[in-house]
Amino acid sequence: MPDYTSGAINFTGLGNGTDFNQLIDGLVDVEMQRVTRLENWKSSWETKNEQFKSLNTQMLSLKTTLEDFDTLREFLSKTVNSADTSLLTASADNDAQEASHTIEIGQLATTDTHITASGVSSLSSSITSADTSFSFSYAGEDYTIENINEGMTLEGFVNLINNHADTRNIIRASTIFDGSVYHLQLNGLDQGADNQLVISSAGDIIFNATDFNQTQEAQNAQIKIDGFPSAAGGWIERSSNTISDVVEGVTLNLKDSAPGATVQLTVTTDQDAIKDNVVSFINAVNTIRAQIQAITEVDEDGEGSILTGNYGVDMISQNLKNITAEMGLGFTNWDPKTATGDKFAALSQIGITTDAEEGSTSYGLLKIDDEAFEKAMEQDPDAVARLFSAYYLGESESTDFTFQSLVEKTTKAGVYDVEVVSDGTKIVSATINGEEASISGWEITGKSGDATGMAIRLDNTGAGTHSGTITVKLGKTGQMIEELTALTKPYNEYTYEGGPLAVLQDNYKDIMDNIDDKIAYEKKRIDKMEANLKLKYARLDALLGQYELQQGQLDAAIVQLSS
Repeated sequence: MPDYTSGAINFTGLGNGTDFNQLIDGLVDVEMQRVTRLENWKSSWETKNEQFKSLNTQMLSLKTTLEDFDTLREFLSKTVNSADTSLLTASADNDAQEASHTIEIGQLATTDTHITASGVSSLSSSITSADTSFSFSYAGEDYTIENINEGMTLEGFVNLINNHADTRNIIRASTIFDGSVYHLQLNGLDQGADNQLVISSAGDIIFNATDFNQTQEAQNAQIKIDGFPSAAGGWIERSSNTISDVVEGVTLNLKDSAPGATVQLTVTTDQDAIKDNVVSFINAVNTIRAQIQAITEVDEDGEGSILTGNYGVDMISQNLKNITAEMGLGFTNWDPKTATGDKFAALSQIGITTDAEEGSTSYGLLKIDDEAFEKAMEQDPDAVARLFSAYYLGESESTDFTFQSLVEKTTKAGVYDVEVVSDGTKIVSATINGEEASISGWEITGKSGDATGMAIRLDNTGAGTHSGTITVKLGKTGQMIEELTALTKPYNEYTYEGGPLAVLQDNYKDIMDNIDDKIAYEKKRIDKMEANLKLKYARLDALLGQYELQQGQLDAAIVQLSS
């Protein structure tokens, strides 16, 4: 009888010579088709997950791009041209108004400088024969440097002053070599008339207090702006040569003085830089739109892509499209009769729209009408900038109210209807968007809903009911950033919260884990089936071998009987 062992025997040619391996392999292959279907199913979910990751990365990239110009200061570029840069240069931020100014520089701000009349032959020369101290006043404060040891060299004294905790941030010591001896120089570190350096006592060092000559006196910068002050001898004075509080939004950098002469300074809007920001916005948004199109498109045969009809991707696509299509948050249409509202409240008003021409290479993407955009820039560049980069900019459309403040990340952008009732001595009641507001003097504050934290002052305190509109504007870049922040929020496994892509990825991971469990189960089942088949056919092969042996014996017996 043939010997057989389940799972460990090769049946080819055994027993009756039948190849049962081929039969078993065929049966296993049939069962493995179920595993293949599961693996293909898992692969489709993996592909979706990879597309989600790629889309999430692109949305984070868009957010980073927009953060470069999400405030008016970053978006609205102003340039300043100086007619004489040897005397004056300047820079401007978005608060600067387009205008020309004349600047006269009477004198520059300087620091106080003292140099000794006498000197020593070398830096290693001793400047004291006894332990001593050195005293001075600076900007009205008295200072004393103790522990100047006997035999200290000039170089050592310079290092002591420059590294001493009390003096290193207010004065600087150095030496001047005149060709024969080294002189000690002390400089105040701050410009301005208030920062006088006075040597009160040099102790026992070889340079006494009277040996220090003031070679430069600390003084203020003096300028006139557009002829002001006009009085003889009148100047605007500042303690620095960098002046940022005279012309709104403009920082002046004084280079040299020229009493009696003026420098023409011209502030203009840098339209090229603004256009670059707008193009960056469009290109970054289109990158996302193009990627969504690629993973959701339907071909001419009606065959969808990997994420065609996916509700998460469709929601993201629609949310981002709404931002570029709808009126800006907190923006209202311009009313020429009352001169209230916004000159530009939607991107379409400045020539930015979605290409709706089917078959176009840019179908579904944002496009810009250069002529319409340039016209908008000529009309009101500040309004264009606000549409893109106003950041929780509160304004009142009524002369009865003044917007005071808001609480960032609490007060929401939007349009608010305000109603305040006054009896002439106090506010009796107040609502914002129909919800009761808290009252403090002549000021009200939103305490519920989107207006929470918004403070408004009533300017018209006369008796009566005062109604008006307060707007809190958030430009398209800020609105897009907030939406992208929500859409790309990582999944929190403890609160089960996150952006739609993160939630979908977590759900898909669960699906793939379940598929892995099914695959493992099927493989285990098939392995067991294969082992059982091998055992079964091993027994069959052995039995057939016995029958074949018996047949041979019978055949031999028949032959003997016939002979």
